[in-house]
Amino acid sequence: MDNTPPEDIVANVNVLARGLEQVRAVLGKPMHIDSGYRCVALNSAVKGAQDSAHLRGFAADFICPEFGEPLSIVRALSNSAIVFDQCIQEGTWVHISFDPKARKEIMTAHFGPNGTTYTMGA
Repeated sequence: MDNTPPEDIVANVNVLARGLEQVRAVLGKPMHIDSGYRCVALNSAVKGAQDSAHLRGFAADFICPEFGEPLSIVRALSNSAIVFDQCIQEGTWVHISFDPKARKEIMTAHFGPNGTTYTMGA
């Protein structure tokens, strides 16, 4: 599957990369990025949301084991000066997006038999 971002998405991926560098600086430890830009086919294959910021190149899912658990990461980022749109504790990983909306939303994902729900806060 070709997951190369199209020309109109490349600038967004650059915004994401700059944001992730800020995250790395706050955490002070190496990060493992599991997912960034996703083409429609890949987003479908991983059962991503149809309106996912991954589709526009603004989002990444990551872990930073040397810093701590996802909850600790989300709390550290929520207290930082980083301008992001969403930072979500998604179970064993963190989702962060740098959509220009820049709402600085902090959420927690809850996985259940009827799908995923989100609550505000971490």
